[in-house]
Amino acid sequence: KRYFLKDKNMHTIENFDDLIKRVANNVAKADLLYGSDVNLTFKEFFNMMYSLDFLPNSPTLMNAGTPLGQLSACFVIPVEDSLESIFQAIKEMVLLQQSGGGVGFNFSKIRPKGSIVKSTFGVASGPVSFIEAFDASANVIKQGGKRRGANMGILNVNHPDILDFIRAKRNRPDYLSNFNLSVAVTDEFMECVIKDKEYNLINPFNQEIAQKISAKKVFDEIVESAWTCGDPGLIFIDEINRKNPNKNLGKIGCTNPCGEVPLFPYESCNLGSINLSNMVENKQINWEKLGKTIDIAIHFLDNVIDINKYPLPQIEKITKANRKVGLGVMGFADMLIKLGIKYNSEEGCLLGEKIMAFIEERSHKMSEQLGKLRGNFPNFETSEWAKKGFQYMRNATTTAIAPTGSISIIAGCSSGIEPLFSVAYQRKMFDEESYIYINPIFEEKAKEEKIYSKKLINEILTKGSLSKIGKIPREIKELFVTTYEIDPKWHIKMQAAFQKHTDNSVSKTINLPNKASKKDVKEAFLLAYQLKCKGITIYRDKSKNKQVINVRKCKECIS
Repeated sequence: KRYFLKDKNMHTIENFDDLIKRVANNVAKADLLYGSDVNLTFKEFFNMMYSLDFLPNSPTLMNAGTPLGQLSACFVIPVEDSLESIFQAIKEMVLLQQSGGGVGFNFSKIRPKGSIVKSTFGVASGPVSFIEAFDASANVIKQGGKRRGANMGILNVNHPDILDFIRAKRNRPDYLSNFNLSVAVTDEFMECVIKDKEYNLINPFNQEIAQKISAKKVFDEIVESAWTCGDPGLIFIDEINRKNPNKNLGKIGCTNPCGEVPLFPYESCNLGSINLSNMVENKQINWEKLGKTIDIAIHFLDNVIDINKYPLPQIEKITKANRKVGLGVMGFADMLIKLGIKYNSEEGCLLGEKIMAFIEERSHKMSEQLGKLRGNFPNFETSEWAKKGFQYMRNATTTAIAPTGSISIIAGCSSGIEPLFSVAYQRKMFDEESYIYINPIFEEKAKEEKIYSKKLINEILTKGSLSKIGKIPREIKELFVTTYEIDPKWHIKMQAAFQKHTDNSVSKTINLPNKASKKDVKEAFLLAYQLKCKGITIYRDKSKNKQVINVRKCKECIS
């Protein structure tokens, strides 16, 4: 209901059919710029979304066809080492979050605490103290007036204040609650960790070496904090820049809030996800349907760039210069269940890689086609695409795996490439309301096996998985494996399988049970680096005060 338009008295004035018509109609209008058949495009967009084969990111669903008209999910705003720049960035963050977007920042240019400020003869307070100002501002803004602001705060691993940053959220449950924190780590740092060597911390103000420090000590601090509270994650910044399609524009230093899109300063990205569960028919993948959905989805996302109303002129400039889009997936765990494949298996990872290779190739071909018809993205001539011999490419990137927290609920499927959280669970939404979710595929199978009952669902809600419930057949237990039952290595292998064929990055949480050790966290971080992931986020069950999804007893299900 958050997505439906409301009148001045906050009464809902549209239904799902109206919402999809509004979005399809607005985005199809971009075809007028290219002399295409808008009515045909509208029908294709409408049918694709109405059938829940594809959904765009939340700001597009909320704002398409409205006066606000801001359709992008994510932005990156630069932060320089001056009060003017810092508070300008806060102002821009507020504007973006008012319009429905999430924002990423790299705070590494801010001089470390204790540095002398010549203009005032005072002492600098360091980046962590300024992140507090960003967080406080985000606290009073809801994205598009409908959801609380989301931000990514990154600090380079060679910043002198890195230990303060790493420890910022440890044992402080409500501190910087509007920020995900990540450390941007280099290959050099990771190799120093592996070889137990020291590395240099560099003062960004004067580029002088501030001190030498043990890489292993810093890494252990990251592990400690990630184990304690889920922050910080890691961004493998050298891997990101190796795959940067616009190396001519410089190095990328930041991602969006969930980490799936590395972006230049003032760049934005539009995301959408294909519902893989809907691509299975008679226990087989319908590759033809998947291919057609990819084509229409890339057309849709490219149109969004043209029809979008940009909150800042510099965002419009660089976004249209690179025309990045991020087509991803949701419902992957559901697809595996329908195909009878275990998530935590080599077969599961191989299928993930095969699916994403198909999406990558087909989306690139569609972008080539659009480039031929509409023109290449303006920075094409100096891009890696041109260097590889391509003549046409409409979009600098075409793929990204988003977490799809909200749109997967609308689509009624599992989120992103995540395994099932639970077969039945309580989920808390942005307005603090909660509801009970029961996996529809499990419900169907349980009814087929004549074991479905309210008592069974309550038992699943209480225990969190099927593994401890005796009357459920073993093969069903294996198929409906849940996130905390899966060894971390399978989470990371699956992320790496999808990353191999994703232009941008993959947002995935490596969920660990509450009993997981710090050694488990350390091994997960090292494996993600070795398998060439672009980033990693760890979450140990119940390590945060507030948890979006919970397994708990439900009185409604007992009755």
